[in-house]
Amino acid sequence: MVPLSILDLVRVTEQTAAREAMDNARDLAAYAETLGYRRFWVAEHHNMRGIASAATSVVLAHIAAGTKTIRVGAGGIMLPNHSPLVIAEQFGTLATLFGDRIDLGLGRAPGTDQFASRALRRDPSAAEHFPQDVLELQAFLAEPQPGQRVVAVPGAGTNVPLWILGSSTFGARLAAELGLPYAFASHFAPASLDEALLTYRTYFKPSQHLSKPYAMVGVNIIAADTDAAARRLATTQQMSITGIVRNARGLSKPPIDDIETYWTPAEKAEVQRWLAVSVYGSPETVRDGIERLLERTQADELMIVSDVFDHTERLRSFKLIAEAVQTPNRVYVR
Repeated sequence: MVPLSILDLVRVTEQTAAREAMDNARDLAAYAETLGYRRFWVAEHHNMRGIASAATSVVLAHIAAGTKTIRVGAGGIMLPNHSPLVIAEQFGTLATLFGDRIDLGLGRAPGTDQFASRALRRDPSAAEHFPQDVLELQAFLAEPQPGQRVVAVPGAGTNVPLWILGSSTFGARLAAELGLPYAFASHFAPASLDEALLTYRTYFKPSQHLSKPYAMVGVNIIAADTDAAARRLATTQQMSITGIVRNARGLSKPPIDDIETYWTPAEKAEVQRWLAVSVYGSPETVRDGIERLLERTQADELMIVSDVFDHTERLRSFKLIAEAVQTPNRVYVR
Protein backbone atom coordinates (compact mmCIF):
# COMPACT_ATOMS: atom_id res chain seq x y z
CA MET A 1 0.00 0.00 0.00
CA VAL A 2 1.30 3.46 -0.85
CA PRO A 3 2.05 5.28 2.40
CA LEU A 4 0.00 8.32 3.33
CA SER A 5 1.45 11.28 5.20
CA ILE A 6 0.16 14.65 6.38
CA LEU A 7 1.26 18.22 5.81
CA ASP A 8 -0.41 20.37 8.43
CA LEU A 9 -0.58 24.14 7.98
CA VAL A 10 -1.11 24.79 11.72
CA ARG A 11 -3.96 27.07 10.74
CA VAL A 12 -5.08 29.90 12.98
CA THR A 13 -8.79 30.35 12.37
CA GLU A 14 -11.37 33.02 13.05
CA GLN A 15 -12.39 30.94 16.09
CA THR A 16 -8.97 29.82 17.40
CA ALA A 17 -5.70 31.41 18.49
CA ALA A 18 -2.14 30.32 17.72
CA ARG A 19 -1.88 28.14 20.83
CA GLU A 20 -5.01 26.21 19.93
CA ALA A 21 -3.72 25.80 16.37
CA MET A 22 -0.54 24.19 17.71
CA ASP A 23 -2.45 22.00 20.14
CA ASN A 24 -4.76 20.91 17.33
CA ALA A 25 -1.75 19.99 15.20
CA ARG A 26 -0.39 17.87 18.04
CA ASP A 27 -3.78 16.22 18.53
CA LEU A 28 -4.09 15.49 14.82
CA ALA A 29 -0.61 13.95 14.74
CA ALA A 30 -1.45 11.65 17.63
CA TYR A 31 -4.70 10.63 15.92
CA ALA A 32 -2.94 10.12 12.57
CA GLU A 33 -0.51 7.82 14.34
CA THR A 34 -3.39 5.51 15.28
CA LEU A 35 -4.69 5.56 11.69
CA GLY A 36 -1.38 4.43 10.20
CA TYR A 37 -0.14 7.65 8.59
CA ARG A 38 3.63 7.56 8.10
CA ARG A 39 4.70 11.21 8.59
CA PHE A 40 3.42 14.45 9.98
CA TRP A 41 5.11 17.57 8.60
CA VAL A 42 4.71 21.30 9.13
CA ALA A 43 6.23 24.10 7.08
CA GLU A 44 8.10 27.31 7.73
CA HIS A 45 6.00 30.40 6.98
CA HIS A 46 6.56 33.95 8.22
CA ASN A 47 4.39 37.05 8.53
CA MET A 48 1.17 35.10 7.97
CA ARG A 49 -1.57 35.66 10.57
CA GLY A 50 -3.27 32.43 9.65
CA ILE A 51 -0.29 30.07 10.06
CA ALA A 52 1.39 29.36 13.42
CA SER A 53 4.46 27.36 12.32
CA ALA A 54 7.03 30.15 11.86
CA ALA A 55 9.27 28.70 14.60
CA THR A 56 9.12 25.35 12.85
CA SER A 57 11.50 23.32 14.98
CA VAL A 58 9.78 24.51 18.18
CA VAL A 59 6.36 23.50 16.85
CA LEU A 60 7.79 20.13 15.83
CA ALA A 61 9.06 19.57 19.37
CA HIS A 62 5.54 20.21 20.67
CA ILE A 63 4.08 17.73 18.18
CA ALA A 64 6.74 15.07 18.66
CA ALA A 65 6.25 15.21 22.43
CA GLY A 66 2.63 14.25 21.92
CA THR A 67 3.32 11.28 19.65
CA LYS A 68 5.27 8.03 19.86
CA THR A 69 5.86 6.40 16.50
CA ILE A 70 4.82 8.66 13.61
CA ARG A 71 7.67 10.44 11.83
CA VAL A 72 7.65 14.17 12.49
CA GLY A 73 9.38 16.71 10.33
CA ALA A 74 9.61 19.91 8.35
CA GLY A 75 8.00 20.18 4.98
CA GLY A 76 9.95 22.26 4.96
CA ILE A 77 12.64 24.48 6.33
CA MET A 78 13.44 27.33 3.93
CA LEU A 79 17.19 26.86 4.14
CA PRO A 80 18.27 30.20 2.62
CA ASN A 81 16.64 31.89 5.65
CA HIS A 82 19.14 30.22 7.99
CA SER A 83 22.71 29.11 8.44
CA PRO A 84 23.12 25.35 7.89
CA LEU A 85 24.81 25.09 11.29
CA VAL A 86 21.77 26.47 13.13
CA ILE A 87 19.40 24.07 11.34
CA ALA A 88 21.75 21.16 12.07
CA GLU A 89 21.70 22.10 15.73
CA GLN A 90 17.91 22.47 15.83
CA PHE A 91 17.14 19.20 14.09
CA GLY A 92 19.99 17.43 15.84
CA THR A 93 18.34 18.49 19.08
CA LEU A 94 15.00 17.11 17.88
CA ALA A 95 16.66 13.83 16.91
CA THR A 96 18.40 13.67 20.29
CA LEU A 97 15.08 14.19 22.07
CA PHE A 98 12.84 12.02 19.91
CA GLY A 99 15.10 9.47 18.24
CA ASP A 100 15.07 8.27 14.68
CA ARG A 101 11.71 9.67 13.62
CA ILE A 102 12.67 13.21 12.61
CA ASP A 103 12.62 14.30 8.94
CA LEU A 104 14.08 17.46 7.47
CA GLY A 105 12.62 18.67 4.19
CA LEU A 106 14.44 21.61 2.60
CA GLY A 107 13.15 24.33 0.31
CA ARG A 108 14.83 27.35 -1.24
CA ALA A 109 11.89 29.80 -1.31
CA PRO A 110 11.66 32.45 1.45
CA GLY A 111 8.30 31.21 2.76
CA THR A 112 7.15 34.80 3.15
CA ASP A 113 6.89 38.20 1.47
CA GLN A 114 9.68 40.65 0.60
CA PHE A 115 9.14 42.70 3.76
CA ALA A 116 9.51 39.72 6.08
CA SER A 117 12.47 38.53 4.01
CA ARG A 118 14.26 41.74 4.85
CA ALA A 119 13.28 41.38 8.51
CA LEU A 120 14.81 37.88 8.44
CA ARG A 121 18.04 39.50 7.16
CA ARG A 122 17.70 37.26 4.13
CA ASP A 123 20.14 38.03 1.35
CA PRO A 124 18.17 38.11 -1.93
CA SER A 125 20.91 36.02 -3.54
CA ALA A 126 20.84 33.36 -0.81
CA ALA A 127 18.73 30.97 -2.89
CA GLU A 128 21.58 30.74 -5.41
CA HIS A 129 23.65 28.97 -2.74
CA PHE A 130 20.97 26.43 -1.88
CA PRO A 131 22.81 23.35 -3.28
CA GLN A 132 25.97 24.24 -1.36
CA ASP A 133 23.96 24.92 1.79
CA VAL A 134 22.32 21.48 1.53
CA LEU A 135 25.74 19.84 1.33
CA GLU A 136 27.01 21.88 4.28
CA LEU A 137 23.97 20.93 6.35
CA GLN A 138 24.42 17.29 5.39
CA ALA A 139 28.03 17.44 6.56
CA PHE A 140 27.06 18.97 9.91
CA LEU A 141 24.58 16.13 10.51
CA ALA A 142 27.14 13.44 9.63
CA GLU A 143 29.91 12.10 11.84
CA PRO A 144 32.58 14.79 12.38
CA GLN A 145 35.70 14.50 10.25
CA PRO A 146 39.21 14.53 11.75
CA GLY A 147 40.29 18.11 12.36
CA GLN A 148 36.78 19.54 11.83
CA ARG A 149 36.75 22.87 13.68
CA VAL A 150 32.97 23.50 13.77
CA VAL A 151 30.68 20.74 15.00
CA ALA A 152 26.89 20.81 15.44
CA VAL A 153 26.17 19.94 19.09
CA PRO A 154 23.70 18.25 19.18
CA GLY A 155 23.50 17.31 15.53
CA ALA A 156 26.74 15.68 14.48
CA GLY A 157 26.23 11.98 13.87
CA THR A 158 22.42 12.12 13.99
CA ASN A 159 22.18 11.83 10.19
CA VAL A 160 18.68 13.27 10.17
CA PRO A 161 17.16 12.23 6.81
CA LEU A 162 17.07 15.09 4.31
CA TRP A 163 14.43 15.63 1.63
CA ILE A 164 14.53 18.12 -1.20
CA LEU A 165 11.23 19.93 -1.69
CA GLY A 166 10.27 21.66 -4.89
CA SER A 167 7.67 23.09 -7.19
CA SER A 168 9.85 23.11 -10.32
CA THR A 169 12.49 21.02 -12.01
CA PHE A 170 15.29 22.76 -10.08
CA GLY A 171 14.62 20.83 -6.89
CA ALA A 172 14.00 17.65 -8.85
CA ARG A 173 17.40 17.87 -10.53
CA LEU A 174 19.15 18.64 -7.24
CA ALA A 175 17.47 15.76 -5.41
CA ALA A 176 18.44 13.45 -8.26
CA GLU A 177 22.05 14.65 -8.27
CA LEU A 178 22.41 14.20 -4.50
CA GLY A 179 20.53 10.89 -4.38
CA LEU A 180 17.93 12.21 -1.93
CA PRO A 181 14.16 11.69 -1.70
CA TYR A 182 12.07 14.34 -3.43
CA ALA A 183 8.73 15.87 -2.47
CA PHE A 184 6.81 17.89 -5.05
CA ALA A 185 4.45 20.65 -3.87
CA SER A 186 1.61 19.83 -6.24
CA HIS A 187 -0.91 20.70 -3.53
CA PHE A 188 -0.38 24.40 -4.39
CA ALA A 189 1.95 24.52 -7.44
CA PRO A 190 0.91 21.68 -9.74
CA ALA A 191 2.00 23.02 -13.12
CA SER A 192 5.37 21.23 -13.30
CA LEU A 193 4.37 18.03 -11.52
CA ASP A 194 4.84 15.57 -14.39
CA GLU A 195 8.00 17.23 -15.73
CA ALA A 196 9.59 17.39 -12.28
CA LEU A 197 8.93 13.73 -11.53
CA LEU A 198 10.34 12.72 -14.92
CA THR A 199 13.44 14.85 -14.33
CA TYR A 200 13.99 13.39 -10.88
CA ARG A 201 13.67 9.78 -12.02
CA THR A 202 15.70 10.28 -15.19
CA TYR A 203 18.72 11.86 -13.54
CA PHE A 204 18.67 10.10 -10.17
CA LYS A 205 22.08 8.92 -8.91
CA PRO A 206 22.14 6.29 -6.16
CA SER A 207 23.77 7.44 -2.95
CA GLN A 208 24.56 6.19 0.54
CA HIS A 209 21.17 7.62 1.51
CA LEU A 210 18.97 6.16 -1.23
CA SER A 211 19.49 3.39 -3.78
CA LYS A 212 16.62 4.34 -6.10
CA PRO A 213 14.31 7.34 -6.61
CA TYR A 214 11.69 8.00 -3.98
CA ALA A 215 9.07 10.60 -4.90
CA MET A 216 6.39 12.04 -2.66
CA VAL A 217 3.50 13.98 -4.21
CA GLY A 218 1.46 16.63 -2.40
CA VAL A 219 -2.31 16.52 -2.82
CA ASN A 220 -5.29 18.29 -1.29
CA ILE A 221 -7.85 15.76 -0.08
CA ILE A 222 -10.99 16.49 1.90
CA ALA A 223 -13.31 13.61 2.70
CA ALA A 224 -16.82 13.68 4.11
CA ASP A 225 -19.89 11.47 4.00
CA THR A 226 -21.02 12.93 0.68
CA ASP A 227 -19.44 14.78 -2.22
CA ALA A 228 -21.54 17.84 -1.46
CA ALA A 229 -20.44 17.92 2.18
CA ALA A 230 -16.78 17.63 1.21
CA ARG A 231 -17.08 20.38 -1.40
CA ARG A 232 -18.59 22.63 1.25
CA LEU A 233 -15.71 21.94 3.64
CA ALA A 234 -13.30 22.72 0.80
CA THR A 235 -14.56 26.30 0.56
CA THR A 236 -12.35 27.14 3.55
CA GLN A 237 -9.24 26.31 1.55
CA GLN A 238 -10.63 27.98 -1.55
CA MET A 239 -11.20 31.20 0.38
CA SER A 240 -7.65 31.04 1.80
CA ILE A 241 -6.16 30.78 -1.68
CA THR A 242 -8.46 33.55 -2.90
CA GLY A 243 -6.97 35.68 -0.13
CA ILE A 244 -3.49 35.02 -1.51
CA VAL A 245 -4.65 35.97 -4.99
CA ARG A 246 -6.10 39.19 -3.56
CA ASN A 247 -2.92 39.83 -1.55
CA ALA A 248 -5.13 39.81 1.53
CA ARG A 249 -4.02 36.85 3.64
CA GLY A 250 -5.94 36.36 6.85
CA LEU A 251 -7.31 33.85 9.30
CA SER A 252 -8.92 30.63 8.15
CA LYS A 253 -12.65 31.12 7.53
CA PRO A 254 -15.55 28.76 8.20
CA PRO A 255 -17.02 27.04 5.13
CA ILE A 256 -19.79 28.67 3.14
CA ASP A 257 -22.66 27.24 1.12
CA ASP A 258 -21.92 28.96 -2.19
CA ILE A 259 -18.31 29.74 -3.06
CA GLU A 260 -19.44 31.35 -6.31
CA THR A 261 -20.66 34.34 -4.30
CA TYR A 262 -17.20 34.80 -2.78
CA TRP A 263 -14.85 35.01 -5.75
CA THR A 264 -14.86 36.60 -9.19
CA PRO A 265 -14.56 34.44 -12.33
CA ALA A 266 -10.92 35.50 -12.70
CA GLU A 267 -10.18 34.63 -9.07
CA LYS A 268 -11.93 31.30 -9.48
CA ALA A 269 -9.75 30.41 -12.46
CA GLU A 270 -6.59 31.32 -10.55
CA VAL A 271 -7.59 29.37 -7.44
CA GLN A 272 -8.47 26.34 -9.55
CA ARG A 273 -5.01 26.54 -11.10
CA TRP A 274 -3.44 26.51 -7.63
CA LEU A 275 -5.63 23.62 -6.47
CA ALA A 276 -5.63 21.51 -9.62
CA VAL A 277 -4.30 18.48 -7.72
CA SER A 278 -7.21 18.11 -5.30
CA VAL A 279 -9.80 15.51 -4.41
CA TYR A 280 -12.93 16.53 -2.52
CA GLY A 281 -15.67 14.01 -1.90
CA SER A 282 -17.12 10.90 -0.33
CA PRO A 283 -14.87 7.93 0.47
CA GLU A 284 -15.62 6.42 -2.94
CA THR A 285 -14.75 9.68 -4.70
CA VAL A 286 -11.56 9.92 -2.67
CA ARG A 287 -10.60 6.35 -3.57
CA ASP A 288 -11.07 7.05 -7.25
CA GLY A 289 -9.16 10.33 -7.07
CA ILE A 290 -6.21 8.78 -5.28
CA GLU A 291 -6.14 5.92 -7.76
CA ARG A 292 -6.04 8.32 -10.71
CA LEU A 293 -3.27 10.38 -9.12
CA LEU A 294 -1.16 7.29 -8.44
CA GLU A 295 -1.68 6.04 -11.99
CA ARG A 296 -0.54 9.43 -13.28
CA THR A 297 2.46 9.95 -11.01
CA GLN A 298 3.52 6.50 -9.78
CA ALA A 299 4.23 8.28 -6.50
CA ASP A 300 5.96 6.33 -3.75
CA GLU A 301 4.07 8.29 -1.09
CA LEU A 302 1.32 10.89 -0.86
CA MET A 303 1.56 13.97 1.36
CA ILE A 304 -1.99 15.05 2.13
CA VAL A 305 -3.29 18.49 2.98
CA SER A 306 -6.82 18.39 4.39
CA ASP A 307 -7.45 22.04 5.11
CA VAL A 308 -10.72 21.81 7.05
CA PHE A 309 -11.89 24.63 9.34
CA ASP A 310 -13.38 22.62 12.20
CA HIS A 311 -10.90 20.40 14.05
CA THR A 312 -13.37 17.55 14.62
CA GLU A 313 -14.35 17.50 10.96
CA ARG A 314 -10.69 17.56 9.96
CA LEU A 315 -9.99 14.51 12.14
CA ARG A 316 -12.89 12.74 10.46
CA SER A 317 -11.61 13.72 7.02
CA PHE A 318 -8.28 12.04 7.70
CA LYS A 319 -10.03 8.98 9.12
CA LEU A 320 -12.15 8.60 5.99
CA ILE A 321 -9.09 9.09 3.76
CA ALA A 322 -7.19 6.36 5.60
CA GLU A 323 -10.15 4.01 5.43
CA ALA A 324 -10.60 4.70 1.71
CA VAL A 325 -7.04 3.67 0.91
CA GLN A 326 -7.26 0.58 3.09
CA THR A 327 -10.46 -0.63 1.42
CA PRO A 328 -10.07 -4.26 0.23
CA ASN A 329 -9.84 -5.01 -3.48
CA ARG A 330 -8.36 -1.61 -4.32
CA VAL A 331 -4.84 -1.56 -5.74
CA TYR A 332 -2.49 1.01 -4.22
CA VAL A 333 0.71 -1.00 -4.34
CA ARG A 334 3.62 -0.15 -6.61
